[in-house]
Amino acid sequence: MKTLSKFLPVFATLILLFPDPSFPDELKITKVYDGDTVKAQEGDTVIYIMLLGIDAPEVCQKTKKEGQPFGHAAQKFLSDLILNKLVKVQGYGKAPHPHENIISVLYVNNKNVNLEMVRQGLAEVQRQNLPPNFDIAPFLKAEEEARLGRKGIWMLGDRYVSPAEWRKRQRGG
Repeated sequence: MKTLSKFLPVFATLILLFPDPSFPDELKITKVYDGDTVKAQEGDTVIYIMLLGIDAPEVCQKTKKEGQPFGHAAQKFLSDLILNKLVKVQGYGKAPHPHENIISVLYVNNKNVNLEMVRQGLAEVQRQNLPPNFDIAPFLKAEEEARLGRKGIWMLGDRYVSPAEWRKRQRGG
């Protein structure tokens, strides 16, 4: 059984990158961890997904700390949008860290979920470690519009701390 669990992330990545006609076009989202990380399931297969191109404010899953401003709002918005729904998953490979997450763009009712998080001011654009075939331009435009409209995280103005900087501060670095 341990051997199978080692290969499951690799198998899931291959399925997402090179879908077989018999593999479902959509997966059910069964958990929303925060504004950019979810769990999807198809039968016994569980896939952890990071939303590509965005970085949402953090929520504290394991501690009683508050998390970042708008962290729970981002989690709730994403939950309302996709939890317990079938979503189309466009996979781009594995995340460049040890969590074995698949990086993907999600679609519900033909709406780009990742882009919608940025439009609502509930995530900033992730500018690093992007796959070469990923078009970041619509995300940058949506972020600029959210900033100008002072939506979500952007209403904090100078008090805004990026999720990456917030994580770094939490680690004491």
